[in-house]
Amino acid sequence: MHSESAQSYLRFHNRGWRRLRGFFLVAAVFAVISAGIVFFLSNKNHSRRTYRELAQLWKNGAYREVYDESGQMLADAQLDFFLLSLRGYAAYQLALAQINAEAMRLYTDECIAALRKALLCKDAAGNGAVRYVLGKAYFEKGTGYANLTIKYLEEALAVSYHAEDIPEYLGLAYARTHEYWKSIAAFSEALVPFTGQEAGNEPSDVLLLAIARSYIELDEYDSACAYLTQCAETSKDFSVTASARLLLGRVLMKKGDVEGAEQQYLSILKEGGDHADARYELGVLYAERGESTKARAEWRRVLRLDPAHAPAISRLAM
Repeated sequence: MHSESAQSYLRFHNRGWRRLRGFFLVAAVFAVISAGIVFFLSNKNHSRRTYRELAQLWKNGAYREVYDESGQMLADAQLDFFLLSLRGYAAYQLALAQINAEAMRLYTDECIAALRKALLCKDAAGNGAVRYVLGKAYFEKGTGYANLTIKYLEEALAVSYHAEDIPEYLGLAYARTHEYWKSIAAFSEALVPFTGQEAGNEPSDVLLLAIARSYIELDEYDSACAYLTQCAETSKDFSVTASARLLLGRVLMKKGDVEGAEQQYLSILKEGGDHADARYELGVLYAERGESTKARAEWRRVLRLDPAHAPAISRLAM
């Protein structure tokens, strides 16, 4: 009797333990699943927080942090339009801040790679900002990429993206492809915001010089002279003023205004002291007038200022 009672107790105890163990097992599995859900949700919320923080970093101009953070996040989301766009934008800003040409090239290439990937995303449809920055990045790559500059800036305009410097960049890019009438048309649009403005709100020196150069290529010398004169008179940067006056002097020489050209070269010397290129052009002018002694004297002065000045060396070797 006692033996049967003991066996009954053991059977009951084992059944109870198995039930209890099953309960603990279910509870453990539930806990693991719950923890996984919590972990997923917390990660999702963290990602959203990070996106907001990344956008805030961008607004604050923290381009290095944006560049680094977006790069790390892209390891888990390689075709995320938001991350690719911000990384491309940050890379472009970092490229412009570089002094070293190689460092600038690397950041520019990274910008282009990120934004080209961004264009593969469905969110890129109709997004002008990506195309705008991509066009400007290609402009920084140099003359050989002018067609791509034009392509993406025109695409940005096609989706109604507005940025004040697009016409100026298009004008410069068209000049690089020798499409000078298109260049002038774009530059003319860039000048519209300055029409009728008060003194002090003038178009950039780069813009004025670029327009003048396009007119020179088209042999439109009167228009070129007008822009060069404006640039020389309004710029506060002597190097820009000197460039404008040198170009103006050469154009005036082509027009037969030798005295006007001489005045431009002498103005450079008066404003900034000895200037190798101004001295060289004076020599050319004197040679044109048959004053070879004065011409050679100017070219020798050039070599004292710049011993490697190839045009002066060539003239003196004649």
